[in-house]
Amino acid sequence: MPKEFKVQNAEEFEIMIKNRDFRISEALVSTILKNLKGKKRHHHALSIISLDEDAVYDVTIDRNDFCHTLTESLNRYEEEEKYEECIKIREAIAYLKTKK
Repeated sequence: MPKEFKVQNAEEFEIMIKNRDFRISEALVSTILKNLKGKKRHHHALSIISLDEDAVYDVTIDRNDFCHTLTESLNRYEEEEKYEECIKIREAIAYLKTKK
């Protein structure tokens, strides 16, 4: 099940992205780790529910971006001191590199 974020408007979500909100990284990494060995190319990672606009924006991640996203997220997990997850991320990166 994709993570859902309720925001007042799309601009609030843009601020979350600019501020590198850790919850976004968690949603992306969780989606990647759950779908690491699958064959499907695009995966629904999170939904943004905009209350003012009465709209839902779905964010997907492409399998081709898994390694890059994990590599970028690893630093965030280290900053948050989520070391057990760091190990899983490193293992997933190594797995993806062997599959290329």
